[in-house]
Amino acid sequence: MSRGIRIDHVGVTVPDIDAATTFFETALDAVFLYDVRCRTEEPRGSAEVHGYLGIPSTMAQGAIRMLALPEGPGLELFEYVGPDQHAPAVPSDLGWQHVALYVDDIDAALEKVERAGGVRNSDPRGLRGPEAGAGNRFVYTRTPWGSTLELVSYPTPQPYLLTAPRAKWAPWPSPTDIGFAPVPQDDEPAPVPAFRTALREWLDEGLLAVRAALVQRGTVVSPRRSRRASAGR
Repeated sequence: MSRGIRIDHVGVTVPDIDAATTFFETALDAVFLYDVRCRTEEPRGSAEVHGYLGIPSTMAQGAIRMLALPEGPGLELFEYVGPDQHAPAVPSDLGWQHVALYVDDIDAALEKVERAGGVRNSDPRGLRGPEAGAGNRFVYTRTPWGSTLELVSYPTPQPYLLTAPRAKWAPWPSPTDIGFAPVPQDDEPAPVPAFRTALREWLDEGLLAVRAALVQRGTVVSPRRSRRASAGR
């Protein structure tokens, strides 16, 4: 995948764009940027719109609004008008079924979500396996209209970093900060990822202790048969 690929925004269909804006502003410190379409405009329900959006012919596109999260992609809110709108997806449904947001303080963030009208599915739980570490936790919540929103925090470097070919985004050294390995030529052995070499010099004894515990339990990630990063979630 190209290093130039980034998430520009995440689209969320909501039943009430103003109420959803208030929720995201209150719960996640989102900022209103602009309206692409206003409620005062006629909903768009032409055959062309149905075609390029892939929506039922009974539905029409209404208001569209772009918000910005404090750090990360934009959040584009949509309202649709018509009788064939289904309930929000739950994690067992097919498709893009939840958004996960990194937070520095998961307890404080969860409190804000609940004050804004969201509901937790459970108390925050520890991340496990290749994502484990002191203070590394996640919690699934539901927005006021029922969509799944995950809050996740991993202040401690995660064991997957010792075997993965690259790092995902993290609050500690990013892939950009610590570099990538060069692409090997034909018949050349794959080099050790540059980020891992730099990371080994940076890692504290805490992560090495986590790795030792995983090795002892037989659950350390293998570079040839990696486990899914979402294990246990």
